[in-house]
Amino acid sequence: MPLLFSYGTLQHADVQLATFGRTLRGHSDELAGFEQALVRIDDTQLVASSGTTHHLNVAFNGRHDSRVSGTVFEITDAELAAADRYEERAAYQRRTVTLASGKQAWVYVHAGSARL
Repeated sequence: MPLLFSYGTLQHADVQLATFGRTLRGHSDELAGFEQALVRIDDTQLVASSGTTHHLNVAFNGRHDSRVSGTVFEITDAELAAADRYEERAAYQRRTVTLASGKQAWVYVHAGSARL
């Protein structure tokens, strides 16, 4: 089953219920060599539904002391597809990363971000 690392809204129970039809169980992990950034959201419907004009993003900086905290979840392939649909509304794309724990996981980054 795929692993999904979330540093943002997919950690919230209400978003999980709306996206996956259930709440997820996960554990804390970190994305090393990255820092948090904000991305402006121009989609008025998404702004209205999320209540915010900016969403979290991660940017690679390569520094060993820089980490983004989040939660890693084990999900099904169908749930990964549902996460793709949820994140594409905000122009995020799925990328594979290695977490601080050494696990390989998917993470979403804004499509306009620098390459990972």
